[in-house]
This record gives sequence, C-alpha cells and structure tokens, in this order.
Amino acid sequence: MVNLLYTELLKLKRAKMFMVSVIGAAAAPLMIFIGYLDVKAKKPHEAILFSEFFSETNLYVLLLIGTLLYGVITAYLFNREYVEDTLKNLLTIPVSRMSLIISKLVLLFIWIQVLTFTAWGLTFMLGLIGQVEGLSAAVLIQSLKQFIIGGSLLFLLSTPTIFVTFLFKNYVPTIIFTAVITMGNVAIANKEYSVLFPWSAVNVIATNSFVPEYPPLYSYIAIGMTSIAGLLATIIYFKKADIY
Repeated sequence: MVNLLYTELLKLKRAKMFMVSVIGAAAAPLMIFIGYLDVKAKKPHEAILFSEFFSETNLYVLLLIGTLLYGVITAYLFNREYVEDTLKNLLTIPVSRMSLIISKLVLLFIWIQVLTFTAWGLTFMLGLIGQVEGLSAAVLIQSLKQFIIGGSLLFLLSTPTIFVTFLFKNYVPTIIFTAVITMGNVAIANKEYSVLFPWSAVNVIATNSFVPEYPPLYSYIAIGMTSIAGLLATIIYFKKADIY
C-alpha cells in the first residue's frame, strides 16, 4: 500500500499535470482579485473586507472551478494506466485492485488539499497586495476552515467521477459529467434547494449557510449517499472488469 502510494507520487513528480492543476487552482483568486480591482476603480472609497474576499473565492472554487478541475484530476489519476496500457502489467506484480483504488484515493485527497491551500494562500497574498481591509486571525482561521471543509467534501464527491472514468475509460465523458454538475451548481446556487444537490450542498456546509426549509442533515445525507454509492459502484465494477 505504501509502495503503491510512493509509486503514484513518483509518477506525479514526472508529470506536468500537477503544475497545470496549480495554475487552475490559481484561477479563482485571480478572477476575484481582478473583479476587486474593477470595483476599486469605479468606487475607490468602498471598502472590501478580507472575509468577503475569501468567501467569494471559495464560492468560485466550490461551485465552478473546483468541480471541473478536480474532475479532470480524478480522470487523470484513474485513467492513466488505461491510457498507457500498463494496468494489466501492474496487476500481475501482484497488486490487489482494492489497494490500487485506495492508493489513488489517498493521492487524490492530498492533491486536492494542496490545491485548496494554494487557492487560500494566493487569495491571502493578493488581498495583501490589494490592501483589502479587515484582516485578523479570526478571519484567517475561519476562511481556512471553510476552504478545507469544502475541499474535503469535494473529495468525497469524487467517487461518482471515478466510476464514470472506469466505465468509459476516456477523459471526455468525465469532463462532460463534471461540466453538467457545474451547470447544475450555477442553476440552483441561489435556490433554497441547493442544500439538496450534493455538489452545491458542499458550499452550504462549508459556509454554514443552511436554510430554514431544510434541516442541515439533508445536506450531509445527500453528500454521504452520493459518495458511498459512487465508491461501491467503482469497487464492484473495477473488481469485475476484464483488464486483459
């Protein structure tokens, strides 16, 4: 198991995908910062707070960029052996299929958290450069907590994407799948039932923005059931799939 994870890290070290993903993670802070500069140009006396800066960035990450970016990363990790035609050789070492899935899940979690810290850190730096107001230890801790919770929940929701990747063994269906999810996020972002859609519920939980119409438990159940269903489907399919 440890050797598998180490091998995955070595493969990632030699790949350009990690640097591409870091650039993708930087997109949300940069977009919000550009919007902030536009506001300052039109309303120079209007104060923008660090809490708002962090909140808007995390909203973009969780509802827009993160879903697509993490979907592409997931497809890359779980489809790489199919593309390079090395899976059948790997399983003859022998390596159990379950260990392979777990090692990739661990790497995916680490990868997502690294990108989460990247987005948070860049937001902080850009805020300092732009002289955003209202910086305090409480704001930093609260924002970092929201970023980490959001990234962790999106990791849990990666299991359906893994299943789609294994099922089609191609990047295109996975990208389409995550694009549809992103459009769903945008469509219901401001609706009260966004707490019921797993991927938009991530932002609701991370920011504690629940609505009176639905108890918080509904959001947790939506994410939990989606994650478990995706994981079970992935394990069952991958164990029965003919690799050769």
